[in-house]
Order: sequence, then structure tokens, then C-alpha cells
Amino acid sequence: MSQSLATVAYLGAAILFILSLGGLSNPETSRRGNLLGMVGMALAVLATVFGPRVGPSGLAWIVGALAIGGGIGLYAARVVKMTQMPELVALMHSLVGLAACLVGFASYVDTAILLEGVEKTIHEVEIYIGILIGAITFSGSLIAFGKLNGKIGGKPLLLPARHWLNLVALLVVIYFGREFLNAPDVQSGMVPLIVMAVIALLFGIHMVMAIGGADMPVVVSMLNSYSGWAAAATGFMLSNDLLIVTGALVGSSGAILSYIMCNAMNRNFISVIAGGFGGGAPTKKKAAAGEPAQPQGEVVPVSAADTAELLREAKRVIIVPGYGMAVAQAQHTVNDIVKTLRDKGVQVRFAIHPVAGRMPGHMNVLLAEAKVPYDIVMEMDEINDDFPDTDVAIVIGANDIVNPAAQDDPDSPIAGMPVLEVWKAKTSIVMKRSMASGYAGVDNPLFYKENNRMLFGDAKKMLDEVLGALRG
Repeated sequence: MSQSLATVAYLGAAILFILSLGGLSNPETSRRGNLLGMVGMALAVLATVFGPRVGPSGLAWIVGALAIGGGIGLYAARVVKMTQMPELVALMHSLVGLAACLVGFASYVDTAILLEGVEKTIHEVEIYIGILIGAITFSGSLIAFGKLNGKIGGKPLLLPARHWLNLVALLVVIYFGREFLNAPDVQSGMVPLIVMAVIALLFGIHMVMAIGGADMPVVVSMLNSYSGWAAAATGFMLSNDLLIVTGALVGSSGAILSYIMCNAMNRNFISVIAGGFGGGAPTKKKAAAGEPAQPQGEVVPVSAADTAELLREAKRVIIVPGYGMAVAQAQHTVNDIVKTLRDKGVQVRFAIHPVAGRMPGHMNVLLAEAKVPYDIVMEMDEINDDFPDTDVAIVIGANDIVNPAAQDDPDSPIAGMPVLEVWKAKTSIVMKRSMASGYAGVDNPLFYKENNRMLFGDAKKMLDEVLGALRG
């Protein structure tokens, strides 16, 4: 393939990527957007593999690597459950960061002796920044993976004088950057490069460990942005225009998404990185994530049959899905309940909080998988004012996003975070396995309100019983 043909292919792929992002912005066009992205990536890979920069001797290695990587991807797509998608996304981000680091070191070794003057300086700056972003993305994404799959607790780890530690690390990185640019040879330049990479790895760990559980969806979108910038830096190192464009698209879209989510949560993006929710030691009002909350009153349990009766008598119902629904894989049963209620003339809608689940859009993806109609899935700002006119609000496995302490308790770690005001409905029903606190480690006064009922048990099992009672 000639260089001009490869350039045309890259241009076509870039256009497809832009159209893909446009399609993914809306649930109704997301399948088409995903397909356009796949076609664009296939075109980009083929143009690179058969392009003028890959000789016959390297083709076999690249095809072999593609076969191995594609096989792993296909296997992961088949075995990874929808509940594991957030941690899979975090793991994929870490691989992008690792690739940026490896390409950076390889590029420095291969090209350091070939370049001179300003060209050499510019290339080394690209390498230094690329490895810096890649290392932060790699280690931060691994910590996010650990938090999302439960191997690392959701409570933030806040080191003493952590902001000063970050400042010192930044100054050291700048100092070694100067040493790297002034290095007379590859051996001398490798030392400051490795030192910087180690500091970046530690910073990535520190940054994500200091972020609380309620902020994890923002972390996922933030790391998505980082992975994009790491890919763009790799493109600069390899002089690959398409990789630069693609990385910039991912980086900018991830940054915009993070900003939008922080606005929706009434949070400052810098404060999320610096601290996060759920900070501080557990007290009478705060329990560590996963531990039973301190009793704040009496709860009123309800059975599946009673829940079905309340739903049957209601005229307006709002369902608030959370991570518990994802864990129980209950979205299909929820859709069956919705169909049954709508056939009886009940108005049913879903209320989606921006940080419901473990990654942006997590609940929307699950509901789309269950073929829930798009027009009854509402964002928080669209539906929050409707709870006072709602007969039954049923919360399925959510906690922090329906916590009234965000509005009523200025000392709460989630104070100021917009929440779904389910307690304003005539009756609210919360489905949970136990009285354990949410992922942010914050107690929930909703459980003890007079108009609230608690339906304890596995969400799938309880919803199956509710569905059976509705149909009986």
C-alpha cells in the first residue's frame, strides 16, 4: 500500500471515529456508533499493517500479535459479565498506559542517536511526556480495577500532607526532565527517564487510592481521558497522524465527560482528584463501606407480595436502578415487571443518576440490554421534580444516589451531591441485601423514614417473586 493510499485510509478512519462518538452520545444510535467505530479501527489497523512503514520481515510478527490480542479480546467479550464491565474498562485503560510507556522507552533507544538539534529536543519532550502520562494511567487504572472488583476497599487512603507530596513529586519530575533533555547519550538519559517513570507510577497509585467510592464513575471517565492523551503522545513519538487524532478524540471526550459528571454531582474536578467522597474515619454517622450502618431509627420491612400490591395500586411508579441490580443481573426481570405494569395502565419510568453504577452510563447499558424502551429512561434533572407526584418509588440496589444526607447533613462526606429525591414519593421501597452502607461508606437516613419500606434479599429473587405476584 502506498503512502498516499494509507493517508486516505487514515482520513476515512478518523471520520468514522468522529461519527462513532456522535452515535454513542445517544442510546438510540449507540449501536450504529459502535459499529462505525469498529469499522474505523479495522480500516486503521489494515492501513497500518499493510502500509509502507511495515516491511515484509515485520509483517509476520505484527499479524501474530494481532491474532493473540484479538483472541484475548474475543475471549474477554464472551466471558466477562455486564457487572464486570467497569473493571474491564479500567484494565483496558491500564494497557493503553503500559503501551505508551513501552513505546516511549523503545522510541528513545531507537531514535536517540539518529536525531540532532531542535528535532532531537522535541522528540525527547514527546517521549518524556508520553511516558509520564502512560505511567500515571497504567498504575492509576490498576488501582481503579482493584477498587471496582472489590480487591481494594472503596474508602479513600489519605496520606498526611498529600498535597505537598504531589507538589514535591512534580518538582522532581521537572528536574529530571531537564536532566533527561541534557543527557549526552542514551545510557545517561535512561536514568532520569526511569526515575520519572517510577514517580509517575507512584503518583497514579496515590491519586486513585485517595479517591472515594462514590467518585469511581468520575475516575473511570478521567482515566479514559488519560488513556487518550497517552495514545496521542504515542502517536507523536511514532509520527502517526491517526493515532494522534484518535488519542485526542478519546482524551478530549473523556475530559468533557468527567467535567459534565462533576457538574452533575456539584463537585469540583480538582477536589475529586485531591480527595473524593467517603473520607475520614468511621464515626457514629459514618461507617466503612460494606459495614453495617449504625441504627438511626426503626426500619419497616415489606414482603414481595406487599410490594406487588403497592405497585398494582399505583398510578405512577419510578424505578431507581443501582449497582445491586447489575450484580443480581435483574434487569430482564425489571423489564418484565415494567411491561406488566404498563399493560395495567401504570405509568412507569426510570430515574438514572449520573454516577449510578461503577462507570458512566452503566445503568443505561444494562437497561438497553434488557430492551427497556429508551423514552421511559430519564436523567436525574428530567425526573427529580416528579417524585412528589409519584405513588411508588422503588430503589433497586442503589444507596448513595438516594441518600437525603447529601441535602440535610452539611457534615456528611456527600454533602452537596445532587441525589434522587425518592423520599418525596408517597411510598418508597428500597431493595437491599442488608443494612450495609453504600460504596461511599455513608449511612442512609432514607431507610428510617416513615414512608419507606425495606425489601431485603437478592434483587433477582425478590423481583421474580414480585413479578409472580403481579401476574397472579
